[in-house]
Amino acid sequence: RFFVALSGGSTPRAMHRTLAQEPHLSEIPWHGVHLFWVDERCVPWEDPASNYGAAREDLVGRIPLPGKQVHPMPADVVPEDGALEYEGELARAFPLAEGHEPVFDLIFLGLGRDGHTASLFPGHAALEERERWVVAVKGGDPDMHRLTMTYPVLNRARVLVFMVSGKDKAEMVRTILETPGGPLPAQRIRPVDGRLIWLIDREAASFLSSHQSLA
Repeated sequence: RFFVALSGGSTPRAMHRTLAQEPHLSEIPWHGVHLFWVDERCVPWEDPASNYGAAREDLVGRIPLPGKQVHPMPADVVPEDGALEYEGELARAFPLAEGHEPVFDLIFLGLGRDGHTASLFPGHAALEERERWVVAVKGGDPDMHRLTMTYPVLNRARVLVFMVSGKDKAEMVRTILETPGGPLPAQRIRPVDGRLIWLIDREAASFLSSHQSLA
């Protein structure tokens, strides 16, 4: 089995549509893939703001993935109840030893202009969460209720991939990559025993020094 967690936003949508086309459609062993979501807005899945709704349109509805292996966050319940429900979903899906966190094979993350990632926003109490795997938060643009995975899960992944595009993210990309270890939510993605990869388009990398842009 291969466990993947997806993020929302506009940047990954092209990747999702590409994966649902040949040659990737036939090359990927979908029968072993389990899809989860890093975060979700508390709106119906039919709402244009829904991360799962977008992924269902671009990817999930186009690939031969058994329904029991698709694990969207609950969006139609009280946010705190939804967070607890999704923790239970993680506990059931992963073969966990007592006291251990889920270990994803691959997690995709985005980056906000304010340095947030997932739905972990600057100054929010969720940044200090060390026990819960999923929490309810309120914030972002638009300011709304959301569910998000926390650092105890995110930083346990075997591979974490930031996908960042657009000139409006260039200043934040430079801040994060040139001053590692800072307090911004995205800077606190520090894999315990995994790899951190940045996939950045030319515009998002435009404020980096030349040697960083070529790395």
